[in-house]
Amino acid sequence: MATKKLSYRFDRLPVIFPYHYRARNSISVGDLVYYGPSPQYYGIGEVLNIIDTFCIVDFRGTGELDIHKDAFELSYLIPIHKLNLSHLLTES
Repeated sequence: MATKKLSYRFDRLPVIFPYHYRARNSISVGDLVYYGPSPQYYGIGEVLNIIDTFCIVDFRGTGELDIHKDAFELSYLIPIHKLNLSHLLTES
């Protein structure tokens, strides 16, 4: 299996495990988020819907696993805007 060249610098995003105090976030529809335990696997996605404690995210195939849509418990997702991480994603 060939390694996919990623568009973003996921290695610069902090790894945050679920149920860690930094994983307690308020997420709303339209937010950009990443999968906290392994950012490079899923990539960055947009929140499409929130149902109770679960969230539907469209990753658009940005990560290594080339996943487009998936459902997660909210504690696994980290919003980009909360940690002000957008500057880490672009190469300079």
